[in-house]
Amino acid sequence: MYQFAYEEIVEDSSAEARDRETAAFEEANRLLAAAMEAGAGTAVAVRALLFNQELWMILVEDLAHPDNKLPETLRASLISIGIWVLKEIERIRRGQSSGFKAIADVNEILRNGLN
Repeated sequence: MYQFAYEEIVEDSSAEARDRETAAFEEANRLLAAAMEAGAGTAVAVRALLFNQELWMILVEDLAHPDNKLPETLRASLISIGIWVLKEIERIRRGQSSGFKAIADVNEILRNGLN
């Protein structure tokens, strides 16, 4: 009886975590879409880049944590993608790239993978 209740809680917690992650990627892409309209260097773009940077830093940190349950090869691949995203954000800030769309595409792929 107790085991069943605990399993339900763990399952619900996992579902809630996926919902939060999905919402974070959706917000990241909403901000990136607004940044594409407003243009690089605008306050809107700065906010979008900051949000995406924070999101990806959290993801990379979580993926690198030894307690992360994902397979090691998947974790390594996602960390590599995260590093690319963080570098692309910096290139956009420096005016060396206009890769808002590329970051949004990566976010969308990951968001879709959560569902």
